[in-house]
Amino acid sequence: MIDFGFDKIALIGAVALIVIGPEKLPKVARTVGHLFGKAQRYVADVKAEVNRSIELDELKKMKTQFEDAARNVEQTVRTEVGEAKSSFDSEWSSATAGLTDNTIAATEPYLPPPLAYRHPKKNWRLKRGATPQWYKQRQGIRTRALSGAARVARFRPPGAKAGR
Repeated sequence: MIDFGFDKIALIGAVALIVIGPEKLPKVARTVGHLFGKAQRYVADVKAEVNRSIELDELKKMKTQFEDAARNVEQTVRTEVGEAKSSFDSEWSSATAGLTDNTIAATEPYLPPPLAYRHPKKNWRLKRGATPQWYKQRQGIRTRALSGAARVARFRPPGAKAGR
């Protein structure tokens, strides 16, 4: 960037004082300062945007690296599980090769077929009705819904008229 020393700034100020004049110089200086501040903010915003885009690119690269590593781990796990399954199957078939179906049926106890899932019938009305009425009355739990007019009539002081 351009290097401005004190002597260069003083020279620019003196030329501006002569060219613009002492009456308009404060207003022009204020406007120049305002525009210079806007330019600095604009440059800062552009720098921040460039930094954000660079960081986004780096994050995308990291994401692809992690995804590749995860795929590699998944592949190795699948191959190991497949090898273990094939070795187990071969051992199992060699171990059960001499057995027949009759010997298996004679040694295993009878197992009934599994029962189908039944959803428990939870009836909230039944649960709500399990609390005795006398307990609800003693605790002040409302057992019936009151209309607005009935509620007003219930809490009206004795001797007051209903038409007001």
